[in-house]
Amino acid sequence: MDLPTSQTCPATSLVVDALRPTLGDRVSTAPAVRDQHGHDESWHEGAAPDAVFFPRTTQEVSEIVTLCAQHDVPVVPFGAGTSLEGHVTAIHGGVALDMSGMTQVLRVSPEDLDCTVEAGITRKALNAYLRDTGLFMPVDPGADASIGGMVSTRASGTNAVRYGTIRENVLGLTVVMADGSIVHTGGRARKSAAGYDLTHLLIGSEGTLAVVTEITLRLHGIPEDVGAATCTFGSVDDAVVSVIETIQSGVPVARIELLDDVMVGACN
Repeated sequence: MDLPTSQTCPATSLVVDALRPTLGDRVSTAPAVRDQHGHDESWHEGAAPDAVFFPRTTQEVSEIVTLCAQHDVPVVPFGAGTSLEGHVTAIHGGVALDMSGMTQVLRVSPEDLDCTVEAGITRKALNAYLRDTGLFMPVDPGADASIGGMVSTRASGTNAVRYGTIRENVLGLTVVMADGSIVHTGGRARKSAAGYDLTHLLIGSEGTLAVVTEITLRLHGIPEDVGAATCTFGSVDDAVVSVIETIQSGVPVARIELLDDVMVGACN
């Protein structure tokens, strides 16, 4: 099989040899696995990594990144592979960190409207877990992306008109920096003046600053009722004016979507 890797990193083999005794079959250099982790759902040409690691804890991510830093091996975090911008393309080879094994919900506090989860859990899986609490995580980018991937790409979606983007719904992070050090940012308090706002610096950094391993999220109540309406307009300007007036009037609109010449709205 001809893999689309544009470059390889020879030092990757040193990292693989060092970690295989402890990670076992959670280290893969199989061509099919590498190819799978070398592209997303975008039109960009893929480029496979030299190896794929499947960590299960923040500490394991730290150990992998530390060794990669020591040997100058590139690291590419991989969530659900739903990106549309070519984020996971390993153009310099190196290591892909598949976060799909880190899917635990570490804490849910219904009374505080927040929770802490590992980066590999997907949006739908989290909301299925939360369903009996009457809460949900509202950011919906369309795809069933991992929460870590949504943080890294500053995900948005049609629900943003009411609930905001992922940026407004993240309270704190646990991340592994480029040297392998573990850093905790933010916190559950709604207001803090304790130092720089590193949380929002990391949101949207797309893996260039750190690997996100845990996220503390703001939660919202599940609407008791949802209604939908489809409206047609003579022009885009008319549609925009209608949206502005709807929001200004206080109608609790959850999402608004423009489809060609059709404006779709959902109220709850």
